[in-house]
Amino acid sequence: MLVVRLITSITIIFSCTFIGYYLANRYNKRFINLIKLQNCIQLLETEIVYCSTPLPEALENVYNKCDKSVSFIFKDLRNLLVDNKNLNVYEAFSYQTENLSKKLYLDFQDIEILMSLGRVLGISDREDQQKHFKLVLMQLENCQKDAEEKKQVNEKLFKNLGVLTGLAIVILLF
Repeated sequence: MLVVRLITSITIIFSCTFIGYYLANRYNKRFINLIKLQNCIQLLETEIVYCSTPLPEALENVYNKCDKSVSFIFKDLRNLLVDNKNLNVYEAFSYQTENLSKKLYLDFQDIEILMSLGRVLGISDREDQQKHFKLVLMQLENCQKDAEEKKQVNEKLFKNLGVLTGLAIVILLF
């Protein structure tokens, strides 16, 4: 009977600890993905503003040159634009919002920043697009700082909360 209690206790503690670490990791992933996304957008700006690359080709180049864990979004955008000629860039970005929140752990505010880029991309001249790129990059930098603050606060909180919850359950059960 003691062995069963011991195994059950260890299982409960490990399960709760795992859940705590999983929840804490979401904050870290958001922070890292915002940095990678910022790099992708900087490359997209270079492709469009300085190299005068057409948008579908620029999106393909961003996918090929950046980290695939984030740049898959740009490949999907390119495919949507090429496959659906009637689709504008904003609508293509709209189709990607679910990927942005679920796969990249981005907040609503982060997604809105990207949507604002989608509203102006491809419909204005280079100088105007460059201004929008600078604005989006500045906003993403602010989101990155916010994500870092949340990460520092919540990562430790969730890790400790997971372990302590497991211990509390074990104490209450036995």
